[in-house]
Amino acid sequence: MTFVLVLAFDTATPAVTAALHDGDYVVAESTTVDARRHGELLAPAIEQVLRDSGVRLRDVTAIVAGTGPGPYTGLRVGLMTATALATTIGAPAFGVCTLDAIAYATGQTGQTGEIDGPFLVATDARRKEVFWARYGDAVTRLDGPRVDRPDDLPPDLPVVGAGARMYAETIGADRVAGPEHPSAGALAALAAGRLAGLTVEEAAELAEMPDGRIDSVEKARELGVLGPPRPIYLRRPDAQIPGAPKRVTA
Repeated sequence: MTFVLVLAFDTATPAVTAALHDGDYVVAESTTVDARRHGELLAPAIEQVLRDSGVRLRDVTAIVAGTGPGPYTGLRVGLMTATALATTIGAPAFGVCTLDAIAYATGQTGQTGEIDGPFLVATDARRKEVFWARYGDAVTRLDGPRVDRPDDLPPDLPVVGAGARMYAETIGADRVAGPEHPSAGALAALAAGRLAGLTVEEAAELAEMPDGRIDSVEKARELGVLGPPRPIYLRRPDAQIPGAPKRVTA
């Protein structure tokens, strides 16, 4: 099996982004930044990149979705869509850490914010915190993903992503660099490069790993760039199952 048409998308941040990669280049890409309309925007974005590419959905050979970390509501839109589309067309679905995609974009020729040397990627985790990871270069994650307060980030290194811009006063405006949001084009290119080096059996194993979710730093590191389309949760969702009702006494 040759992964020549990779459809990628990410909804782990306010950017709803989709792209198609033909094994060599990003053929088409669509990005809209709107933190409240992931469910409305993703399907039209996918339709647009397929239309702009002149490709039918059934011709796609792999689906790739950003796995976060990110807010639960937006993140699940992309991952559920990836699973549904993969089932519909019989193609494997994969996941890539959203922070990895942002990091990869810093090393792409012609992209804004090309960086030499180690750096951090930080996205908004809400609650006055950021999701972050440390990279040796655009394709090498050294630490993370983690969730911390902005003033707990490792010092001195450049910081890429919306989290850097949101807390520039805390981390230092001179450290803010690179792209703000993930690009599905970078996500697709990163995944396509990894898929090109896998056998059919290896790809199937990655796509079908049995974890219901990735909830540990160790598991996220183990999977590296490419894994199953499962969310990276670094903390529990706000919504919780209510406990038993309290007993009412007279």
